[in-house]
This record gives sequence, structure tokens and C-alpha cells, in this order.
Amino acid sequence: MSNDNSRLNDAVSAARDVKQLGLFASIASLSYVFWVVGGMELVERLAYYGVRSTAPIYATTAESEGGLGITMTALGSIFVVWSIIQSLIPVLTGGLSDRYGYKETIFVSTILKMLGYVIMALFPTYWGFFAGAVMLALGTGVFKPGIQGTLVMSTNRENSSMAWGIFYQTVNIGGALAPIVAGALRQLDWQFVFLACTAIIACNLLLLLTYQEVGKEERLARKAAAVEQTSLVKESLKELANPPLMMYLIVFSGFWFMFMSLFDVLPVHIAEWVDTSTIVSAIWSDGSTPGPIATKLMVLDNDGTRVLPEGLVNINAMLIMTVCFLFAWISSKFKAISAITLGTIMSSGALLAIGGFNYAWFVALAITTFSIGEMLSSPKFSEYLGNMAPRGKKAMYLGFSQFPLFIGWTLESWLGPWMYDRWASKDNISRDYLLNHGVSTAEVDAIPIGEAFYRLVDFTGMESLAAQQMLYEANDIGLVWYIMGTVGLISAFGMFLYGRWMMRLQASIGE
Repeated sequence: MSNDNSRLNDAVSAARDVKQLGLFASIASLSYVFWVVGGMELVERLAYYGVRSTAPIYATTAESEGGLGITMTALGSIFVVWSIIQSLIPVLTGGLSDRYGYKETIFVSTILKMLGYVIMALFPTYWGFFAGAVMLALGTGVFKPGIQGTLVMSTNRENSSMAWGIFYQTVNIGGALAPIVAGALRQLDWQFVFLACTAIIACNLLLLLTYQEVGKEERLARKAAAVEQTSLVKESLKELANPPLMMYLIVFSGFWFMFMSLFDVLPVHIAEWVDTSTIVSAIWSDGSTPGPIATKLMVLDNDGTRVLPEGLVNINAMLIMTVCFLFAWISSKFKAISAITLGTIMSSGALLAIGGFNYAWFVALAITTFSIGEMLSSPKFSEYLGNMAPRGKKAMYLGFSQFPLFIGWTLESWLGPWMYDRWASKDNISRDYLLNHGVSTAEVDAIPIGEAFYRLVDFTGMESLAAQQMLYEANDIGLVWYIMGTVGLISAFGMFLYGRWMMRLQASIGE
């Protein structure tokens, strides 16, 4: 019992907020290894989000148009397995990097991810995409603890806020470029997206050669001194049993539940219900047309008349890519839990707003608000967890950061697409409309997935946008987003209570 109390006290003390260096002093103090690690994460995210940002569009696009031609619910079955593997692997085996080397695990993860993209390219079917997703999830799960553990080892408590903020910003350079690359390639052929991602992630094999592992001597000394190494799974479960750590992870799960809907559900929602041509017509209101650079950066369609869904969602990564360091500096002025709580509230409110309106500019504003909330909360979450970790268990604890992702993303992967199919799928709503207006069940069942709305337009003789707005106003499309936003607000309230609890624990041990 005394040992448990000691571990509790250590965790509370380690998680205590430490005064940070100033803006420019923090940036100047970051090491060469930190910047290389940021570059590797940039490369990994560029490849990863090349697929992840377009997966819902690829899956639900009709086979006749080059997609998989499956429902959102069927896609959800892939996302559930993807989320379980990607987020649970580092929770149980994140300590592999602490024990066997950060660079070694990053190498293995890169090979696994390359195989995943290749499988997706060679087998454009449900099961091919499923198998590729499993391999990609496994590789990503192995990658995270190694890369983040290296980051923690190359920084200190005085510059950790800025380090995590800049790391998050660098990561989102890859996230911002990914939809631009994928949006251009998918209009040629979907397989080009997967092949390009294979080539991109291979660049990390070269970056691994450019630096020495931080703390390698210490790791080897621990290994040499250990008489017998304990099971990583047992050791991880023992650490997870520490109440401050476990409660922190559980409370943050709600954030990930709402966050992942931005990538799993929102692209399809925009594609089906938001007329993004109004953005293009407003910017080029003088009658001119977008040039090639604007077309690529904004991820417009080939005609330059509308923003593709991944282009609108990409506001998130573009903002983080450019200004996250400023919000890292702002958040350094707050206690970690306060910054996380405020950010979660802002992101939750943005999703509630998306549920209420389908105007393109309003959706863009909501994504902007969501992104500001994310910049305040997500980097601070990792920073707090890294500070809580004991020496020699940095990668293990940062592997634990995937535990709330495991809970939140797994639930969202199942519920998000299911709720969308239930209340907001244009294809399903169009089928119901046709059935209710005299079209036989046999005729409706014969319509390929993804093509029911086209049949409705022919049946009614209405313009496409008019028919879309008619269906939107007649159905509860926003219900999905009201649920997502509410879960986020509950998570924010839980984080506020957690902060009060930690303050009482710190007071009790004299901190």
C-alpha cells in the first residue's frame, strides 16, 4: 500500500505545472534532434492523412466512379478495427521503445506502413482496404511511442509547452499538405493516392540516418543492469493502475470521440449537404476563375467551381500548420488542465454549430473554431502526460496517450458512421423518398450504393442543389453533430473536475 501511495505522490508531483521559458527563448532552446523528429512526424502525417482524409469519400463513392461503393456503416466496420489496433498497440507495448530503442521501433513501423499503402493500391476492394488499414494501423501504433519518446528525451520541463506546440504545428504541415496532394491525385485515379503515400513514408528511412538516439547509453545501461526484464504488458498495466493517470486518460476519451468525427464523418457530410461552390463564387465574384495555384491549395475540383470536402476540412491542418506556436505560447500562460478544458469546450461548440447550419462559410468558421480549441487542448494533453512520466518510461507513458484514443475513436468509428447512415446519409434518405413516392422496393434495391440521389433528381426533375436542400430541410441531418458536440462538453466538464481533484492531491502532499 505504501508503494502505491508513493507512486501516487510521484505522479501528482511530476504533473505539477512548471514555469515555461518565453516565446523566443523556448524556440531557441529546442535541439537538432527535436527538429528531425518533427520532420519525421511531418512525413508520416503527410502519408497517413493522404489516405485518412479521403477514406470516407473513397469508400462511399460509387464503384462506377472509382470508389469502393460501400455504406458508411460498412466503412465503420473497417474504422473500428483500425482504431482498436492503432490505439491499443502502443498502450500495451509502448515500452518497447524504452527497452529496445526508439530508432529501431520507428524503422519497423515504417516498413509496416509501406506495406499497408501498397495493399490498398493493389487491392481496391472492401477486403483489400480492410487489410491495408490493419497493416497501417499496426505500423502507426508502433510508430507513435518511439517518435514521441524521442521528443520528450530531447526537451525539458521549461520548454515543453513550446516543444509540443511546435511539434503539433510541424505535424500539421504534413496534415495540411496531404489533402492537397490526395485531392489532385484522386481526380486522376484513386490508386495514385496510395502509391504516393508509399513513396512519402519511405523518406523516414533516410531521416533515421541523420541523428543519434537521445539517451541510448542510459537505456543500454538499464538493460545491462536488469537481472530479469518484466513483461511489458504487466508493467504497463501496473502503471495504468495509478489513479491520476487512469482518470486523466478516461476523461480525455470524450475529446477523441468528437475529434475523430472531423475525419470520419465530416467529409461525407460536406460532400452530401454543403454547397461549397458559394465559397469559390464569393472569392472570385468579379467573374474571373481560380488559377492553378489556388486550385491546388484550396483543393478545388477540376472545373475550379467548388471546394472538395477534404479542402474544407483542411482548414484545420492549415491553421495549425501556421499559428500553432502562438497558441502554444498562449496556452503556456494557463495551467495545463485549464487550457485542455477551454479548448475542448471550443471544439465541442464548433460541432454543435455544424449541426445547425449547412452554409459553406459557416462550416468553414466552425472548423476554424474547432481548430483553435484543438490547438489549446491536444498538445497540452501530451505535454502533461510526458511530464507525468517517470524517467525511463517516457515512451510507455506517451503510448498511454493512445488509450483515450482507443476508447473515443473506437466508439466513434462504430457510432459515428452508423448515426450518419441512420439520420443523415443522402443515399439512404433518397431511397426512402423514392419508396414514399411510389417507386417499388425492387427498383430501389437495384440502385447501386451511392447513386440513389441521382435517381431522385431524375425522378423529381429538380435541380440537384434544390433537391439536396429539400432533403436537408425535411430530415434531422444535424442530429449526429449535436450528439458529438454534447459528448465533448461532457468531457470538458470531466476535465474541470479532474483539475480540481489534482489541486487537492497536490495540496495534500505539500506541493
